[in-house]
Amino acid sequence: MPVFQTITVDIDAPLGLITLNRPEKHNAISLKTLEELHQAVDQLAEDEDVRVISFWGAGGKAFASGSDLTEVADRDLKKGMEPIVQGLAAKLEGLPKVTIAAIDGICMGGGLEIALGCDLRICTPKSRFATPEGKLGIIPGGGATARLPRLIGKSWALEMLLMGEAMDAAQALQMGLVTRVTEPDQLKQAVRKMALHLAGYAPFVPHFMKIMVQQGLEGSSAAALAMEKFAQSALLQTEDKQEGIDAFINKRSPRFKGR
Repeated sequence: MPVFQTITVDIDAPLGLITLNRPEKHNAISLKTLEELHQAVDQLAEDEDVRVISFWGAGGKAFASGSDLTEVADRDLKKGMEPIVQGLAAKLEGLPKVTIAAIDGICMGGGLEIALGCDLRICTPKSRFATPEGKLGIIPGGGATARLPRLIGKSWALEMLLMGEAMDAAQALQMGLVTRVTEPDQLKQAVRKMALHLAGYAPFVPHFMKIMVQQGLEGSSAAALAMEKFAQSALLQTEDKQEGIDAFINKRSPRFKGR
């Protein structure tokens, strides 16, 4: 694993932890940070001991406050059309492995958009969420206008996007932006427990689940249901399916091999 400047990477199998490490800037996301995040995700994706990748913010005050405004100020039309945060979020959605955003504190702008690219989001009671780009004379460019409505519905998405006001953890839980809230000193334990649970599945299962949900949202219900049956039929042919059923019948833990 290379030495990174703006993030840290740790492996606590089956969990891989990527931490945004610019606490003096509330973990604002620079172009260098994005470059390093891509590298870290690619490397953890290739590590067979890592089944779940989690994202964190250093310092205890912020997950990520947004994009580094010193760079946004100099960003022109050509640069603005590049994938930037959108590219990272899309990569996370396409990963075979499950991704979890572990949010403790501020999660706004580009930081929120990275979290939206994750499969699961868990936060602490002090966490705050917002899309404040409208106050800067721009709109989100990392996927919030597309992902928020699909995740929390049109009305809540427009409330967040148009008003730009911070939502607290209770509101985030209510609208479905996060699914779990836990105390800061229990956050790592909670995420690791989730990772251990997910690692108990056959490796194909989370990947197929992700594909079904994400692709299913983009097409008709009929197409999604047909694709689901084809996907299930493919998994019915695997050795892991036989192992899973045999383990259940014989009341033992399965030993999945990804075959």
